Amino acid sequence: MHDIRFIRENADAFDAALARRGIAPAAAKILALDKEWRALQAEMQEDQHRRNVLSKEVGKIKSEGGDASAQMAEVAELKTRLETHNNSDLAARLDAELMNYPNMLDAHVPDGEEEADNALLREVGEARLPDFPAKDHVALGEGLGLMDFGLGAKLAGARFVVLRGDLAKLERAIATFMLDTHTQEFGYVEHLPPFLVRGAAMAGTGQLPKFAEDLFQTTDDRWLIPTAEVPLTNLVAGEILDAAELPMRLTAYTPCFRAEAGAAGRDTRGMIRQHQFSKVELVSISHPDQSADELERMTNCAETILQRLELPYRVMHLCAGDTGFSARSTYDIEVWLPGQNDGKGMYREISSCSNCGDFQARRMRARLKTADGNALVHTLNGSGLAVGRTMIALMENGQQADGSIVLPKALHPYMGGGRIEGMAS
Repeated sequence: MHDIRFIRENADAFDAALARRGIAPAAAKILALDKEWRALQAEMQEDQHRRNVLSKEVGKIKSEGGDASAQMAEVAELKTRLETHNNSDLAARLDAELMNYPNMLDAHVPDGEEEADNALLREVGEARLPDFPAKDHVALGEGLGLMDFGLGAKLAGARFVVLRGDLAKLERAIATFMLDTHTQEFGYVEHLPPFLVRGAAMAGTGQLPKFAEDLFQTTDDRWLIPTAEVPLTNLVAGEILDAAELPMRLTAYTPCFRAEAGAAGRDTRGMIRQHQFSKVELVSISHPDQSADELERMTNCAETILQRLELPYRVMHLCAGDTGFSARSTYDIEVWLPGQNDGKGMYREISSCSNCGDFQARRMRARLKTADGNALVHTLNGSGLAVGRTMIALMENGQQADGSIVLPKALHPYMGGGRIEGMAS
């Protein structure tokens, strides 16, 4: 959400920020609503002042035995006008308008309109193909008898899967390894939040109202979380935090639920894009002066997981047109998947680490206690990592010619071994 005072004083800068994202100018429309609202507030203040003056006059006239009927009639009229003003939807309309526009981008975000314009920051590890025809995770998982999309569809419809045996165990092992690393080495505090939240929590982090069609809603105004970012970030909603408490670093392993309404026809094969998936999420609540450094730190934490799992990856700085709604700057980490693209291999996103600045904090009213008043905290979030896509990467990068999967040493203690060979193993 945006600061209306900033738009009043920097209308051209606000429109320029929207233009970087390919959005038409909006300052004039917002400021017209704001002008109307402020005029209404001024009128209400005048009416309230007049009503107070008249009420005193009525009391005085009555105490002197005079006729105060004219004054009382005007008081009644003013009361009706004030009630009408109080029922005005102007404030709600202004807030709703402000909620429609994405965060202003950091100056370092590269210009561009789409994924092809993202800037490559670094490549880590060697993106290799096996010396035999590479299979994707679907062929590998089904070949081992451990991945069943037919059963997933039987139970819930398209874009669901049933894992069994060592692949079910691998999902749990990956998440535990990630949580152990983030909590024991990087200082994140593990949480187990609700998987259902109220609409206010969704609005606080920017999922509502913009992306309602991509979410699952219950009949009592609760929403299934699309990421643990929502409940973790909202833990500080409405709070006034002391600087000594920051940064707060939070993590959680949760299922995530997405309707994927805007992704019809994309990635319909396998586990790349499902309605239900698991993720280890990282959230930081930061001092405004430290959020840029915190983004670098968070990204490094996510990268460390990939390095220890011996998975090749690259880091991209998303361009203006590809940066998410709530983010001011985002680094995408893309893992190498040799089985994708018909066995030719390709990089796919496995984590997005974003600095949202004060955008979410303003929506949530999450503030920082300061000497000269209350400032807004900064919020950051990132995947540390997406568990299902990590499994896909381990399967495709660890595949052997006989269809078995060799796992990296970091997971051996969690799996009780280093190879997956199917139900008979």
